Amino acid sequence: MAAIKFGWKNEAALRQELVIFVVAIPVALLITSNPWKILVMLGALLVLLAVEFLNTGIEKLADRITTESDPLIKIAKDCGSAAVLMALVLAGSVWILALWERLYY
Repeated sequence: MAAIKFGWKNEAALRQELVIFVVAIPVALLITSNPWKILVMLGALLVLLAVEFLNTGIEKLADRITTESDPLIKIAKDCGSAAVLMALVLAGSVWILALWERLYY
């Protein structure tokens, strides 16, 4: 819970993704009544949140080590950001597919 509180107070990306998750719960129920689809849709957002929390942890740990420019720390932070991007692509793809299926099937 401490990490969620910290993220809410200090990290804009986590705050936005937490709000999106809460809003997504009723929206998922409007898109489909299939429990497996709801699970996948919300699960993709939970994966995104998990990756974002891990990325935040990497960034905070790296900043604790040094705030000066360091090529290895830059790589670590860039890898964390790339992981967030992949999770965003996954979540976006799942939701787009669910919406497409709802509208065109």
